[in-house]
Amino acid sequence: MDSNMMRQVQEMQRRAEELQKSLAAMEVEGVAGGGLVVVVVNGLGDIQKVRIDTSLMKPEEKQVVEDLVAAAYADGKKKLEAKRFEDAGFLGNLMKSFMPPGSS
Repeated sequence: MDSNMMRQVQEMQRRAEELQKSLAAMEVEGVAGGGLVVVVVNGLGDIQKVRIDTSLMKPEEKQVVEDLVAAAYADGKKKLEAKRFEDAGFLGNLMKSFMPPGSS
């Protein structure tokens, strides 16, 4: 592998690591029950925080809370996918930067 190709591969790896870090730092909020439950999801799809309104903290509300947490997470994932789609232009441009001139 020539040194120019090696530099390109290293640059692509560096950019991929930056993208991974930016995804981990990205956060969206999934909301359910009119804001009674909020789930914060990072760009990797991991739940970072769950906020539950105290009005739901009753034993008889257990099933409602469980359903709202699941709905809030689903909402957060949907928002995350939309944000990733918006940011897909970045990834496309990243890949084009490694293609030979005139090949895109």
